[in-house]
Amino acid sequence: MQDIPFYVLILSLLLIPTSLVSPLYDGPLYDFTAHTECKEKPEEPLYGGGVLKSQQRSPPGLQDNIASSYVVNNTYVPSLLLYNLTQGTIYTFSAWVRVKGSSSGMIRATLETEKETYDCIGTVSAKLGCWSFLKGGFVLTSSSNLSVIFFQNADGKDINIEVASPSLQPFTNQQWRINQQYMINTKRKRAVTVHVSDSNGRRLQGASVRIEQISKDFPFGSAIAKTILGNLPYQNWFAKRFNAAVFENELKWYATEPDEGRVNYTISDQMLQFVRTNNIVARGHNIFWEDPKYTPPWVLNLTGIQLQSAVNSRIHSLMSQYKDEFIHWDVSNEMLHFEFYEQRLGSDATLHFFETAHESDPLSTLFMNDFNVVETCSDVNSTVDAYISRVRELQRNGIFMDGIGLEGHFTVPNPPLIRAILDKLATLGLPIWLTEVDISKTIDRDSQAKYLEEVLREGFSHPSVNGIMLWTAYHPNGCYQMCLTDNNFNNLPAGDTVDKVLQEWQTGRVEGVADVHGSYSFYGFLGEYSITVNYGNRTTHSTFSLSPAQETRHFTITL
Repeated sequence: MQDIPFYVLILSLLLIPTSLVSPLYDGPLYDFTAHTECKEKPEEPLYGGGVLKSQQRSPPGLQDNIASSYVVNNTYVPSLLLYNLTQGTIYTFSAWVRVKGSSSGMIRATLETEKETYDCIGTVSAKLGCWSFLKGGFVLTSSSNLSVIFFQNADGKDINIEVASPSLQPFTNQQWRINQQYMINTKRKRAVTVHVSDSNGRRLQGASVRIEQISKDFPFGSAIAKTILGNLPYQNWFAKRFNAAVFENELKWYATEPDEGRVNYTISDQMLQFVRTNNIVARGHNIFWEDPKYTPPWVLNLTGIQLQSAVNSRIHSLMSQYKDEFIHWDVSNEMLHFEFYEQRLGSDATLHFFETAHESDPLSTLFMNDFNVVETCSDVNSTVDAYISRVRELQRNGIFMDGIGLEGHFTVPNPPLIRAILDKLATLGLPIWLTEVDISKTIDRDSQAKYLEEVLREGFSHPSVNGIMLWTAYHPNGCYQMCLTDNNFNNLPAGDTVDKVLQEWQTGRVEGVADVHGSYSFYGFLGEYSITVNYGNRTTHSTFSLSPAQETRHFTITL
């Protein structure tokens, strides 16, 4: 790569047409390709195999870069030997996997270096007789001369695994950021040309143009709690930054009906009033929570007809109270990990929840929502393929899932794994939201801020992510995992990170002068804009919107 300052590279990406990549950038372009169907033959490796295609020497028994001589728990498993991996480099990894002699298996790819073991860098649900696509990645904390990726059944049972078309493509941090910025410029922004003329259609060269973004198209928000009620400093701090909200606990069944028949929406009504007053959209979280720990105690004692009656009452009460108020509903929260209602009411309980919710509020988008989908691939309950399988199961039963909710409770994020999982989920063609993003309180505040920025950039730059919600509701005695402010609403490091990206991901004020054609052009983030044009002693004001499209948005204003 040429020795070019980073800001020059970014600027070049800002100025070029959206279908082109700057000639100044000669690094790899990220490949968003993903497959969820099982194929008769494996596809060619991504990036032509990446660095694997240039390996000069192969260990004995290597076929297509795969050796079958690595022993794990006294079992021979396919493995891939890697040489000279470097600390901090972002490695994207993919391969095609097939199982033999078994109907299916959750296959996990694990990386082992001289110093560390990375328990999971990617998973795939592989089936007998056809090839499935595994996509993931890793970032090393220390360099390695010789590393091994090995493939084994996630449950530890012996299984015959075949691997083909492996690929390992490295990106420097700078290259990764350039790829992110390119996607932001192409998916979150749009070119605009403003034409200025008088009432006779004559072009007004030299007219001054002032444009300001007044609202953003991309929803970026946070959880709020009842602590926001009557707390003007908190309200001002929140409304200044966010255009979306979700109630932390106040809509959950145990909060609205702690005792059977005693339904109380007073707190959630007041919180919704704050949301409305500040033109903020809100997600409904949640109708049911499959974890018995967070199910109202009185519900735990119900079975059969009594439980079904309580469930029906809950849906109708909640949805009639808030019909058309919430843009989303998390219908059956964390259903990949828990199954309280399905154990009590049968395997079609979830189908009933979605059907009834849709009938009650047909304009609201209905979401699955779960944890450890993008945070890790080590949780067998919530691998990307487990999520996809559950969505397809609902669809086969007539429930067309509207949205993919990914909680995003991270410790140390793995950016290439996050992106790979988003790529696979994107094949479903459903809107994807990061719904509860935070960084573990086991991490110091400066590291929380650093890791938070990594996650936010991955979400905002992925073309299939439609919104981001933080799980940072304010509590004076400490937030769930991560606070954005202190008790005086002065930013903590994570709050500074949020302000940094919010400032970066908005157009702000743009000023210029119409050219000889009476035109002025700029690139703007999607959303609503106000425009003021001055020419001599004449001034006019107007508004326009930028919605997603490939074409330049042309807007004519007449004085």
